[in-house]
Amino acid sequence: MVEALGISLTEFIFYVINFLLLVGGLTKFLYKPFLNVLNSRKQSIQDALDDAALLNRKADEKMENYNKRIANAEAEGREIIKEAKIKADAQARKIVEDANKQAGQIMSRAQENIEREKEKAMEEMRHEIAALAILAAEKIVEKEIQNIGQEAIVDDVIRQARSNGWQN
Repeated sequence: MVEALGISLTEFIFYVINFLLLVGGLTKFLYKPFLNVLNSRKQSIQDALDDAALLNRKADEKMENYNKRIANAEAEGREIIKEAKIKADAQARKIVEDANKQAGQIMSRAQENIEREKEKAMEEMRHEIAALAILAAEKIVEKEIQNIGQEAIVDDVIRQARSNGWQN
């Protein structure tokens, strides 16, 4: 029946065997290496994608880490500023208290000095008033006493003053 079509059976078998050998050779030497190249390429692309995803995750983790650090640094900065303000306020209060204390001490010393100066001035005024009174008394007595009895009175006053001590 194949011969009725003008094809010889031996040739047909030879063509089929050649075709099968060609397909087997192409499969072994071209198709399988081509599939291996495709698979290795697919695998390398998949590895690259996995590496990229891993790097992305690491980058995200680092970014999150940096954001946490920045937030912590900002919080620490606010805390440092808050503590510095509290310390500055405390120092300002202490300085004001010290200044008030020193001002009080200065005022107290000034008041004491004023009192001492006042006492000193009063004492000087007493001495001057006593001296003026004595001078006035001497002038009055001088006019009333005659020259003869004057020396006896002065000697008597000096004796009494020595025996009793001088008193103002």
